[in-house]
Amino acid sequence: MKLVTFIKEKNQVLGVKVKEGIIDMAAALSIHPNAHIPLNIMDVIEGGEESLNRLENYIKTLDRDSKNSYVLEEEKLEWGPCVTHPNKIICVGLNYRKHADETNAPYPETPILFNKFNNTLTGHLRDISIPKVTDKLDYEVELGIVIGKPTKYISKETALENVFGYFTANDLSARDLQLRTPQWLLGKSCDDFSPIGPYLVTADEVGNPNNLKLTTKVNGELRQNSNTSDMIFHCDEIVSYISQHMTLYPGDVILTGTPEGVVLGLSEAEQVYLQPGDQVTVEIEKLGILTNNFVAE
Repeated sequence: MKLVTFIKEKNQVLGVKVKEGIIDMAAALSIHPNAHIPLNIMDVIEGGEESLNRLENYIKTLDRDSKNSYVLEEEKLEWGPCVTHPNKIICVGLNYRKHADETNAPYPETPILFNKFNNTLTGHLRDISIPKVTDKLDYEVELGIVIGKPTKYISKETALENVFGYFTANDLSARDLQLRTPQWLLGKSCDDFSPIGPYLVTADEVGNPNNLKLTTKVNGELRQNSNTSDMIFHCDEIVSYISQHMTLYPGDVILTGTPEGVVLGLSEAEQVYLQPGDQVTVEIEKLGILTNNFVAE
């Protein structure tokens, strides 16, 4: 199932992608009430498999003709982040071999973790202001993981059983701020630095997350072109490793690192960072295309 969040009358609304368009769940439930159906993405994640089954069965009862008011065209949506209020946003740095190579960094022996905050979340097709405090804003396509069950001390072998789903992300990075100190947080956590979506795709539709093609285009030019198979620490290892140190809760988000092709990996003479007017499109196989336009703050 592909779940979305969109903005309607300044509120975040749950949607479900079907062949005919996007089902506006609030509008559908106003016509066909059902008290057991969740109205926001966080409640769906919290409810897990039971919640998904109820949602799927409910949608099967609906007339999906595009003439119905609750069937919306994707092109007309104002998108929100596909996960709206994670308890934690945990990121993995230097997690692709070729990305480590291009930045002349040794392969880490254990996952390098840092965090972002909810202020960084935004959605598909949303304008992103380039902060006036940076001259070196970079893109990073990343596979996002959403936890579906309380997870502590889980083994690598069973870790993916606790994953609710996956999404496409762009871990925007202000390199001058990021590298100012040994801690990366400042360069990673400016407003809207984590566009995610457009879809949260449930794990059953994705299958193996460790073999997905992912790309980045800037103004139509291909910059990143890789596969999650190049990860140093794969998804199961990452979830297991983090769970040894902290409890992961439903809705927690993990960004799993970026492949080669970022601006930082180029020689200094070749580095041209994002500017107002640029458009960045990141795409991951099975998960969808995420596009954002960049504007002056």
